Amino acid sequence: MNATPRVMNILSALSISRKPALAFVIIGLFWGYYAAHVPVFKAVLGVNDAIFGVILLGSATGLVTAMFAAPLVDRYFGARGMQIGAALFVGAWVFPNFATTPWAFALSMGIVGLASGILDVVMNARVSELEAQTRRSLMNANHAMFSVAYALGAGIASITRAADLPPIYAFVVLGALVLISLPYLCMPVVQVDAPADAAQRYPLWPICICGGIVLIAFMSEAAVETWSALHIERTLMGNAVEGALGPAMLGLTMAVGRFSGQVVSDRLREVQVVYWAAGISATGAVIASFAPSPIFAYIGFGILGLGVSVIGPMGLALVGKVVAPHLRTEAISKAAVIGFSGFFFAPVLIGLTSQAFGLRIAFLCIAGLLLLAIPFARLAARLPIQQGEN
Repeated sequence: MNATPRVMNILSALSISRKPALAFVIIGLFWGYYAAHVPVFKAVLGVNDAIFGVILLGSATGLVTAMFAAPLVDRYFGARGMQIGAALFVGAWVFPNFATTPWAFALSMGIVGLASGILDVVMNARVSELEAQTRRSLMNANHAMFSVAYALGAGIASITRAADLPPIYAFVVLGALVLISLPYLCMPVVQVDAPADAAQRYPLWPICICGGIVLIAFMSEAAVETWSALHIERTLMGNAVEGALGPAMLGLTMAVGRFSGQVVSDRLREVQVVYWAAGISATGAVIASFAPSPIFAYIGFGILGLGVSVIGPMGLALVGKVVAPHLRTEAISKAAVIGFSGFFFAPVLIGLTSQAFGLRIAFLCIAGLLLLAIPFARLAARLPIQQGEN
């Protein structure tokens, strides 16, 4: 009987933020499709885990670089920022499909990361602006749409891999659909001028704390996205379809977790949610590590996805609340720099750990990492909420 109001809460949040939600769907589709094809790309390159982890620094480097430039891009393009970001993001995916050497693949993924980072900061900033205008929590619902699309992209990949189709085919089809939807992504930007008495010192400490929460979440998420299919196919001897279902399971449960987080965030503070989510996701990582078969790995990835799903969005929502309104977009960008640097560190650390000790130990390390979100959340609980809004 209580389900209807909860569903209406989610649908209302998505209706309010429908334009940035579409941008979240676009990013999720492409990254989910790519994650399920990681074994394919790795096989083409013919490298071991450690070298492949280093190669993946390309996308992370581009992503982090974009975070610094995104506020400038946002101010320059204004209402068309999400359109430009989406167009660049779709076009960038052409390059990895034709890269056959490690250096070419790293460079091409750097271009992808650059475009993805620009779109990511802009769409998160639009959501934060809508949260300020409506006094509602919207971040979890939007990140849930990323997870739904991520699972869908991985599911599409399971079909194309079963049919032995090259990855480029579906990339082209998905890209065409995105280009058709570009006009819908035009969204006015809310400009907030600094008050005359605004402090000149930038609130770096709150950004570092909230960014640390996002960093832990996205490092864990990136590690599982990149290595889950390989864990199932190599460690657990699963086939290509079973491997692709690893990222799909993560995406589905992250969607459930984030939709649930949208409801819970109206009743609990963000830091309280992070406490519980860190413990749940760490448990899932342990299960995936000790899984004797793909089925148990799916259970582990599913539990991990439920927990980790809300940690990142909560960190980004927090930073939008603890800084002055005129600093919101730049603050989110800086927190995103810290958070998305997880995509810089995670592939290398997991690759090196896997090369030395195997993927089971690597996933145990992810469990320990997730538990570090708890002390960061305790620090965040002490931050004052800014009252001034748009």
